[in-house]
Amino acid sequence: MPFEVMKGEPTAFSGIKAATVLAVGLCVWISLAPAALAGPLGSLNGLFGHHSSDGRETAAPPVARYVTEDGDVFTFDRTQPKALLKFDNSFEVWALQPQPAPRGDTIYKNDLGEPVLRATRLGGVTLFTDQRPGGAAAALAGVASPLKLAIMGPQALLERLAQASARASHAARRLIPFEAEANPTSAPLIADAAMVTSEAVVRMTKRSDARKLLDHILKVHLVEGSRASAQVDPGGVLEVTVAPPQGLAGRPSSDRIVQVTQGFH
Repeated sequence: MPFEVMKGEPTAFSGIKAATVLAVGLCVWISLAPAALAGPLGSLNGLFGHHSSDGRETAAPPVARYVTEDGDVFTFDRTQPKALLKFDNSFEVWALQPQPAPRGDTIYKNDLGEPVLRATRLGGVTLFTDQRPGGAAAALAGVASPLKLAIMGPQALLERLAQASARASHAARRLIPFEAEANPTSAPLIADAAMVTSEAVVRMTKRSDARKLLDHILKVHLVEGSRASAQVDPGGVLEVTVAPPQGLAGRPSSDRIVQVTQGFH
């Protein structure tokens, strides 16, 4: 039977909160390489399909790797209710909601409702980013493995929370502790959400209004709930809620966390 952290009898997960703050104090100034995913993804409009030897466009496999004309490599997984997209040079997995489009195409949107990718019914794919608002055509590079969360124990979760806190604290130039209320079911998703939250903090530091955004974040608290969300309370706690039954789609994206923080100030 699943068990909750910080409630009832002590468990292997019940020391996560206190131990995380201690671990962060030891590694807060560790310099970690920033994720290479630059900024939120924007709208889309182009097409670039996979072609057979006779030149005809063919359907793509449900999980595949793609390479854009700019050289960006990503995995696109359509085996779940929400499609998942991950760039090779970033740890964040983007959960995308499919919506029908003209000519049988499908547009995939992020949790802010912004189009991220367009796919034709025969497998053509176009990716839109802030750097390429006109769209970047993507070619099928081969099949790939589905994007999944790894099984995680309490020690691994503690290390991931400390890593996320160290990364966020280094970017903000002050301590931002990460705390969690986890159980064996929610631990993998909470660990992933912690790293995504650290990515959001890193991105905030690169904005012209960085100080206004970061002044309201004194601590990050990750919890389990019925749906993914993020909010900042008046006390300076950025609370990130995950929904484990939804897998990787059950936590807010870094885009969503940045937007919530921007709206708060």
